[in-house]
Amino acid sequence: MRGVTAEVRRTDAAHNRVRILAAARVAFTVRGYSVPMREIARQAEVSVATVYRHFPAKDALIAEAFAEELALCSSIVEEGLSAADPWQGFVLVLEKLTEVHAREQGFRAFVAQLPRRLDFAADRARTLRLLLELIRRAKDTGQLRADFVLEDLVLALVANEGIQVEPASARVAAVRRFTALLLQSFRAHPDAGPLPPAVRVPLTRA
Repeated sequence: MRGVTAEVRRTDAAHNRVRILAAARVAFTVRGYSVPMREIARQAEVSVATVYRHFPAKDALIAEAFAEELALCSSIVEEGLSAADPWQGFVLVLEKLTEVHAREQGFRAFVAQLPRRLDFAADRARTLRLLLELIRRAKDTGQLRADFVLEDLVLALVANEGIQVEPASARVAAVRRFTALLLQSFRAHPDAGPLPPAVRVPLTRA
């Protein structure tokens, strides 16, 4: 009987964890990382104590809620850092991040406060360090502006989010042209090469 009770408890705990993660993902995506833990508990229909039992700190909850996004972001940065030419690695990272950012709402929520803290979970801190290293190397080649900072990348992603074009293929095309314009402005010595094709972007009310 005790074995059955323990199994039920483990099953309930697993279900609670799934519900907490689902509620947290929605809350962080819609409202940002400032959502209180008690609000996540309410949305998951569990007690605040249950949330803290699974996730003693909010950073741990955010990291697990966006584990897939973190893994994708890390792989993109690692690919850029492995490029023989740091500038081309930087170009690759910006192009891939802006395109994924345009496609995935969850990814937008994850990167919204990317440079907020360097102690935000070990994996996330490592990704930030790699990104800062790529920026340093690209500057050392003389191809990336010396005054470029990590916040400029976040600013680019925030602006990128404003590209609301349908269908998705047109949105991606618009993002690629926008990214090409960004890269020209980030480059220490702009190269006025050809841009990707322009896309008609409708004017909408704020």
